[in-house]
Amino acid sequence: MTLLFRKDVGFGFIYFPIVATAIWAWWCAAKMTDRYLAAAAATANQTASQSGASEMPDDILVRRADLSSAADAAAYVAMLDMYSRDPLGDGKPLDDDVRARIVPALIEHPTTLIWLAFDGDRPVGVITAFRGFSSFKARPLVNIHDIAVAPEMRGMGIGKALLAAAEQHARETGCCRLTLEVLENNPARAVYESAGYHQAAYAPEAGGALFYTKPLD
Repeated sequence: MTLLFRKDVGFGFIYFPIVATAIWAWWCAAKMTDRYLAAAAATANQTASQSGASEMPDDILVRRADLSSAADAAAYVAMLDMYSRDPLGDGKPLDDDVRARIVPALIEHPTTLIWLAFDGDRPVGVITAFRGFSSFKARPLVNIHDIAVAPEMRGMGIGKALLAAAEQHARETGCCRLTLEVLENNPARAVYESAGYHQAAYAPEAGGALFYTKPLD
């Protein structure tokens, strides 16, 4: 089975075997997850003792991900699994079924936008975003669906760098705004607010916007 990418996705015309890429990504991601857990455990005490945010290390690289690359696909699944395990994520590892399906599903989805942050060759941050549309503005927007940074790397400005990369893309592609959702008690709210995000309000008398969901399975 092959898939044709549109040029506006940013990867050019690429043909590749989806199934092989997904299996390879699943295996590599499992190995990366073990590395993350070990690194987080080894640095937990040091991270907990730090106060305030420090400058992002010079060797951190933030870039768009190419999910047709087995290395990027594995890095993405490992970061998503890390986020899923977090108490402010899903509180548990990704299901094996999700691990197998996520990369092909994101490749197939027409508006997927992924950014990864790397410390050397080790992924340490991720944004999953999707291009949406504002009917009132008649312009596109970017919705940040997931943003996560490895626990041992938090407080170093990596989250802000990921947000800046998404914002740059949104501006360059004529979007009217960026959106994201955040849990009420998530300390990352301070990072988002310092980057210019705030609770959405469209008519002052109507109050702030709330995020509702209706699970279908």
